[in-house]
Amino acid sequence: MSSSNGVISRRDMLSQGVRTTAGVFATAALTSCSSLRRARTGRSASQVRFGLTTYQWGKDWDLPKLIENCRKAGVFGTELRTSQSYAHGVELDIGAKQRQDVKKSFRDSPVTLVGIATSECFDSPDAEELKTAIENTKGYIRLSHDTGGSGVRVFPNSFQKDVPREKTIEQIGRSLNTVGAFAADYGQQVRLEAHGSAGELPTIKAIMDRVTEPSVRVKLNCDKRDNEGEGFEHNFNLVKDRLGSTIHGHDFKDPEYPYQLMMDSLVKMGWGGWILLENSSSVPDRVAALIEQRGIFDQMLRKSLVG
Repeated sequence: MSSSNGVISRRDMLSQGVRTTAGVFATAALTSCSSLRRARTGRSASQVRFGLTTYQWGKDWDLPKLIENCRKAGVFGTELRTSQSYAHGVELDIGAKQRQDVKKSFRDSPVTLVGIATSECFDSPDAEELKTAIENTKGYIRLSHDTGGSGVRVFPNSFQKDVPREKTIEQIGRSLNTVGAFAADYGQQVRLEAHGSAGELPTIKAIMDRVTEPSVRVKLNCDKRDNEGEGFEHNFNLVKDRLGSTIHGHDFKDPEYPYQLMMDSLVKMGWGGWILLENSSSVPDRVAALIEQRGIFDQMLRKSLVG
Protein backbone atom coordinates (compact mmCIF):
# COMPACT_ATOMS: atom_id res chain seq x y z
CA MET A 1 0.00 0.00 0.00
CA SER A 2 1.36 3.41 -0.91
CA SER A 3 2.81 5.40 1.97
CA SER A 4 1.20 8.47 0.41
CA ASN A 5 -2.13 7.17 1.70
CA GLY A 6 -0.97 7.71 5.25
CA VAL A 7 -1.40 4.28 6.84
CA ILE A 8 0.74 3.99 9.96
CA SER A 9 0.71 0.47 11.36
CA ARG A 10 1.85 -0.89 14.67
CA ARG A 11 1.85 -4.38 13.22
CA ASP A 12 3.32 -5.57 9.95
CA MET A 13 0.92 -4.90 7.12
CA LEU A 14 -0.30 -7.97 5.27
CA SER A 15 0.95 -8.22 1.75
CA GLN A 16 -1.79 -7.29 -0.71
CA GLY A 17 0.04 -7.53 -4.02
CA VAL A 18 -1.91 -8.13 -7.19
CA ARG A 19 -1.24 -11.58 -8.61
CA THR A 20 -1.18 -12.52 -12.26
CA THR A 21 -3.16 -15.39 -13.69
CA ALA A 22 -3.07 -17.10 -17.03
CA GLY A 23 -5.78 -16.72 -19.59
CA VAL A 24 -7.39 -14.10 -21.71
CA PHE A 25 -9.21 -12.30 -18.90
CA ALA A 26 -6.07 -11.78 -16.88
CA THR A 27 -4.22 -10.64 -19.98
CA ALA A 28 -6.90 -8.11 -20.79
CA ALA A 29 -6.84 -6.81 -17.22
CA LEU A 30 -3.17 -5.88 -17.46
CA THR A 31 -4.19 -2.60 -19.02
CA SER A 32 -5.30 -1.45 -15.59
CA CYS A 33 -2.24 -2.88 -13.88
CA SER A 34 1.39 -3.26 -14.89
CA SER A 35 1.23 -2.44 -18.59
CA LEU A 36 -0.08 1.06 -17.92
CA ARG A 37 2.47 1.59 -15.21
CA ARG A 38 5.19 0.76 -17.72
CA ALA A 39 3.83 3.22 -20.29
CA ARG A 40 6.41 5.68 -21.53
CA THR A 41 4.89 8.96 -20.48
CA GLY A 42 5.97 12.14 -18.77
CA ARG A 43 4.12 11.13 -15.61
CA SER A 44 5.19 8.97 -12.72
CA ALA A 45 4.11 5.33 -12.79
CA SER A 46 0.49 5.02 -11.72
CA GLN A 47 -0.84 2.46 -9.27
CA VAL A 48 -4.53 3.31 -9.67
CA ARG A 49 -6.40 0.00 -9.84
CA PHE A 50 -9.93 -1.11 -10.64
CA GLY A 51 -11.98 -3.21 -8.24
CA LEU A 52 -15.51 -4.11 -7.19
CA THR A 53 -17.51 -3.59 -4.02
CA THR A 54 -20.18 -6.25 -3.61
CA TYR A 55 -23.04 -3.87 -2.74
CA GLN A 56 -25.32 -4.80 -5.67
CA TRP A 57 -23.52 -6.53 -8.52
CA GLY A 58 -21.91 -9.05 -6.18
CA LYS A 59 -24.57 -9.33 -3.48
CA ASP A 60 -25.73 -12.85 -4.44
CA TRP A 61 -22.32 -14.33 -5.31
CA ASP A 62 -20.87 -16.63 -2.70
CA LEU A 63 -17.14 -16.35 -2.12
CA PRO A 64 -15.99 -18.87 -4.79
CA LYS A 65 -18.39 -17.32 -7.34
CA LEU A 66 -17.30 -13.80 -6.45
CA ILE A 67 -13.63 -14.65 -6.89
CA GLU A 68 -14.28 -16.52 -10.13
CA ASN A 69 -16.40 -13.74 -11.64
CA CYS A 70 -13.84 -11.12 -10.66
CA ARG A 71 -11.15 -13.23 -12.32
CA LYS A 72 -13.23 -13.55 -15.48
CA ALA A 73 -13.78 -9.81 -15.61
CA GLY A 74 -10.16 -8.93 -14.89
CA VAL A 75 -11.13 -7.35 -11.58
CA PHE A 76 -8.33 -8.11 -9.14
CA GLY A 77 -9.59 -6.35 -6.02
CA THR A 78 -12.86 -6.54 -4.10
CA GLU A 79 -14.45 -4.99 -1.03
CA LEU A 80 -17.03 -7.05 0.85
CA ARG A 81 -20.23 -5.27 1.87
CA THR A 82 -21.61 -6.52 5.17
CA SER A 83 -24.69 -6.46 7.39
CA GLN A 84 -27.34 -7.28 4.79
CA SER A 85 -27.05 -11.08 4.46
CA TYR A 86 -24.72 -11.03 1.48
CA ALA A 87 -23.99 -14.36 -0.14
CA HIS A 88 -20.24 -14.16 0.59
CA GLY A 89 -21.09 -14.69 4.27
CA VAL A 90 -18.20 -12.67 5.68
CA GLU A 91 -19.82 -11.14 8.76
CA LEU A 92 -18.95 -10.33 12.36
CA ASP A 93 -20.20 -13.63 13.69
CA ILE A 94 -17.93 -15.95 11.70
CA GLY A 95 -15.33 -17.78 13.74
CA ALA A 96 -11.56 -18.07 13.56
CA LYS A 97 -11.60 -21.09 11.23
CA GLN A 98 -13.96 -19.39 8.77
CA ARG A 99 -11.86 -16.24 8.84
CA GLN A 100 -8.76 -18.23 8.00
CA ASP A 101 -10.64 -19.95 5.18
CA VAL A 102 -11.65 -16.58 3.71
CA LYS A 103 -8.08 -15.35 3.94
CA LYS A 104 -6.79 -18.48 2.23
CA SER A 105 -9.42 -18.23 -0.53
CA PHE A 106 -8.16 -14.80 -1.51
CA ARG A 107 -4.50 -15.67 -0.97
CA ASP A 108 -4.83 -18.62 -3.34
CA SER A 109 -6.56 -16.48 -5.99
CA PRO A 110 -5.57 -13.53 -8.18
CA VAL A 111 -8.08 -11.33 -6.31
CA THR A 112 -7.10 -9.07 -3.42
CA LEU A 113 -9.48 -8.57 -0.50
CA VAL A 114 -9.30 -4.78 -0.28
CA GLY A 115 -11.41 -4.52 2.85
CA ILE A 116 -14.82 -4.52 4.50
CA ALA A 117 -17.60 -2.02 3.72
CA THR A 118 -19.69 -1.48 6.84
CA SER A 119 -22.74 0.70 7.42
CA GLU A 120 -21.50 1.94 10.79
CA CYS A 121 -21.75 5.68 11.40
CA PHE A 122 -21.04 8.07 14.27
CA ASP A 123 -23.78 10.70 14.06
CA SER A 124 -26.33 9.44 16.58
CA PRO A 125 -27.13 11.74 19.53
CA ASP A 126 -27.99 8.62 21.52
CA ALA A 127 -24.98 7.63 23.62
CA GLU A 128 -25.73 3.91 23.54
CA GLU A 129 -26.20 3.86 19.76
CA LEU A 130 -22.91 5.69 19.33
CA LYS A 131 -21.14 3.25 21.65
CA THR A 132 -22.57 0.30 19.71
CA ALA A 133 -21.38 1.79 16.40
CA ILE A 134 -17.87 2.23 17.79
CA GLU A 135 -17.74 -1.31 19.19
CA ASN A 136 -19.12 -2.79 15.96
CA THR A 137 -16.49 -0.90 13.98
CA LYS A 138 -13.78 -2.39 16.17
CA GLY A 139 -15.25 -5.80 15.41
CA TYR A 140 -15.13 -5.14 11.68
CA ILE A 141 -11.54 -3.97 11.99
CA ARG A 142 -10.64 -7.32 13.55
CA LEU A 143 -12.66 -9.09 10.84
CA SER A 144 -10.81 -7.27 8.05
CA HIS A 145 -7.48 -8.04 9.67
CA ASP A 146 -8.31 -11.71 10.20
CA THR A 147 -9.52 -12.25 6.63
CA GLY A 148 -6.61 -10.45 4.97
CA GLY A 149 -8.19 -7.07 4.25
CA SER A 150 -6.53 -3.71 4.80
CA GLY A 151 -9.35 -1.52 6.12
CA VAL A 152 -13.00 -0.82 6.82
CA ARG A 153 -15.45 1.67 5.32
CA VAL A 154 -17.57 3.77 7.69
CA PHE A 155 -20.02 6.66 7.24
CA PRO A 156 -20.10 10.10 8.96
CA ASN A 157 -23.39 10.15 8.41
CA SER A 158 -26.12 12.80 8.95
CA PHE A 159 -26.81 16.02 10.75
CA GLN A 160 -29.48 15.56 13.42
CA LYS A 161 -32.57 17.61 14.15
CA ASP A 162 -32.05 19.99 17.08
CA VAL A 163 -28.34 19.12 17.29
CA PRO A 164 -25.89 21.87 16.26
CA ARG A 165 -23.89 20.89 13.19
CA GLU A 166 -20.64 21.70 14.96
CA LYS A 167 -21.49 19.29 17.78
CA THR A 168 -22.13 16.47 15.31
CA ILE A 169 -18.87 17.22 13.49
CA GLU A 170 -16.96 17.14 16.78
CA GLN A 171 -18.61 13.86 17.78
CA ILE A 172 -17.80 12.19 14.48
CA GLY A 173 -14.19 13.34 14.66
CA ARG A 174 -13.83 12.12 18.24
CA SER A 175 -15.32 8.73 17.36
CA LEU A 176 -12.98 8.37 14.39
CA ASN A 177 -10.00 9.00 16.63
CA THR A 178 -11.19 6.21 18.92
CA VAL A 179 -11.62 3.62 16.16
CA GLY A 180 -8.56 4.92 14.33
CA ALA A 181 -6.30 4.23 17.30
CA PHE A 182 -7.76 0.73 17.52
CA ALA A 183 -7.29 0.18 13.77
CA ALA A 184 -3.63 1.18 13.91
CA ASP A 185 -2.93 -1.74 16.24
CA TYR A 186 -4.21 -4.06 13.51
CA GLY A 187 -2.52 -2.39 10.54
CA GLN A 188 -5.88 -1.26 9.17
CA GLN A 189 -7.31 1.90 7.65
CA VAL A 190 -10.60 3.45 8.73
CA ARG A 191 -12.07 4.78 5.47
CA LEU A 192 -14.53 7.64 6.01
CA GLU A 193 -16.82 7.66 2.99
CA ALA A 194 -18.39 10.93 1.85
CA HIS A 195 -21.97 9.82 2.53
CA GLY A 196 -25.13 11.33 4.00
CA SER A 197 -25.92 14.95 4.80
CA ALA A 198 -22.65 15.17 6.74
CA GLY A 199 -20.79 13.78 3.74
CA GLU A 200 -20.24 16.83 1.58
CA LEU A 201 -16.52 17.30 1.03
CA PRO A 202 -16.27 20.63 2.90
CA THR A 203 -17.88 18.89 5.89
CA ILE A 204 -15.58 15.89 5.50
CA LYS A 205 -12.65 18.32 5.68
CA ALA A 206 -14.08 19.87 8.84
CA ILE A 207 -14.40 16.40 10.39
CA MET A 208 -10.89 15.40 9.35
CA ASP A 209 -9.50 18.64 10.79
CA ARG A 210 -10.48 17.14 14.16
CA VAL A 211 -8.93 13.73 13.46
CA THR A 212 -5.41 13.13 14.69
CA GLU A 213 -5.12 9.39 14.02
CA PRO A 214 -3.26 8.86 10.72
CA SER A 215 -5.01 5.52 10.12
CA VAL A 216 -8.26 7.44 9.47
CA ARG A 217 -8.54 8.40 5.81
CA VAL A 218 -11.10 9.85 3.39
CA LYS A 219 -12.98 7.76 0.85
CA LEU A 220 -14.48 9.66 -2.08
CA ASN A 221 -17.95 8.45 -3.10
CA CYS A 222 -18.08 10.06 -6.58
CA ASP A 223 -21.18 11.98 -5.53
CA LYS A 224 -22.55 14.70 -7.81
CA ARG A 225 -22.34 17.01 -4.79
CA ASP A 226 -18.57 17.02 -5.32
CA ASN A 227 -19.24 19.51 -8.15
CA GLU A 228 -21.16 21.98 -5.98
CA GLY A 229 -19.95 25.27 -4.50
CA GLU A 230 -16.61 26.22 -5.99
CA GLY A 231 -16.52 23.09 -8.13
CA PHE A 232 -14.87 19.69 -8.22
CA GLU A 233 -11.23 20.74 -8.20
CA HIS A 234 -11.73 22.99 -5.18
CA ASN A 235 -13.63 20.32 -3.25
CA PHE A 236 -11.18 17.58 -4.22
CA ASN A 237 -8.28 19.69 -3.04
CA LEU A 238 -9.92 20.06 0.37
CA VAL A 239 -9.45 16.35 1.10
CA LYS A 240 -6.81 15.05 -1.33
CA ASP A 241 -4.06 14.99 1.28
CA ARG A 242 -6.19 12.73 3.50
CA LEU A 243 -7.31 10.24 0.86
CA GLY A 244 -7.12 6.59 1.79
CA SER A 245 -6.46 3.68 -0.52
CA THR A 246 -10.04 3.22 -1.76
CA ILE A 247 -12.62 5.26 -3.68
CA HIS A 248 -16.16 4.29 -4.63
CA GLY A 249 -17.00 4.86 -8.29
CA HIS A 250 -20.44 4.23 -9.76
CA ASP A 251 -21.26 4.26 -13.47
CA PHE A 252 -18.22 5.46 -15.41
CA LYS A 253 -20.57 6.26 -18.31
CA ASP A 254 -22.41 8.87 -16.22
CA PRO A 255 -21.61 12.28 -17.78
CA GLU A 256 -22.74 14.16 -14.67
CA TYR A 257 -19.69 13.15 -12.65
CA PRO A 258 -16.20 14.28 -13.78
CA TYR A 259 -14.58 10.85 -13.66
CA GLN A 260 -11.83 11.81 -16.12
CA LEU A 261 -10.97 14.92 -14.12
CA MET A 262 -10.87 12.84 -10.94
CA MET A 263 -8.58 10.30 -12.61
CA ASP A 264 -6.34 13.10 -13.89
CA SER A 265 -6.13 14.51 -10.36
CA LEU A 266 -5.32 11.14 -8.81
CA VAL A 267 -2.59 10.34 -11.33
CA LYS A 268 -1.11 13.83 -11.00
CA MET A 269 -0.77 13.47 -7.22
CA GLY A 270 0.63 9.94 -7.50
CA TRP A 271 -2.26 8.30 -5.66
CA GLY A 272 -2.03 4.54 -5.42
CA GLY A 273 -5.20 2.70 -4.56
CA TRP A 274 -8.41 1.04 -5.71
CA ILE A 275 -11.35 2.68 -7.44
CA LEU A 276 -14.07 0.21 -6.47
CA LEU A 277 -17.16 -0.03 -8.64
CA GLU A 278 -20.42 0.31 -6.71
CA ASN A 279 -22.94 0.12 -9.53
CA SER A 280 -26.63 -0.49 -8.84
CA SER A 281 -27.84 -0.62 -12.44
CA SER A 282 -29.89 -3.63 -13.53
CA VAL A 283 -27.93 -5.41 -16.26
CA PRO A 284 -28.48 -8.79 -17.96
CA ASP A 285 -24.88 -9.95 -17.50
CA ARG A 286 -22.92 -8.49 -14.60
CA VAL A 287 -19.60 -10.03 -15.65
CA ALA A 288 -19.93 -8.48 -19.11
CA ALA A 289 -20.94 -5.17 -17.51
CA LEU A 290 -17.89 -5.32 -15.26
CA ILE A 291 -15.67 -5.88 -18.28
CA GLU A 292 -17.26 -2.86 -19.98
CA GLN A 293 -16.74 -0.66 -16.92
CA ARG A 294 -13.16 -1.86 -16.59
CA GLY A 295 -12.57 -0.94 -20.22
CA ILE A 296 -13.79 2.61 -19.60
CA PHE A 297 -11.59 2.79 -16.50
CA ASP A 298 -8.56 1.69 -18.55
CA GLN A 299 -9.27 4.35 -21.17
CA MET A 300 -9.51 7.07 -18.52
CA LEU A 301 -6.31 5.92 -16.85
CA ARG A 302 -4.46 5.76 -20.16
CA LYS A 303 -5.62 9.27 -21.02
CA SER A 304 -4.46 10.57 -17.63
CA LEU A 305 -1.06 8.96 -18.05
CA VAL A 306 -0.39 10.50 -21.46
CA GLY A 307 -2.21 13.79 -20.88
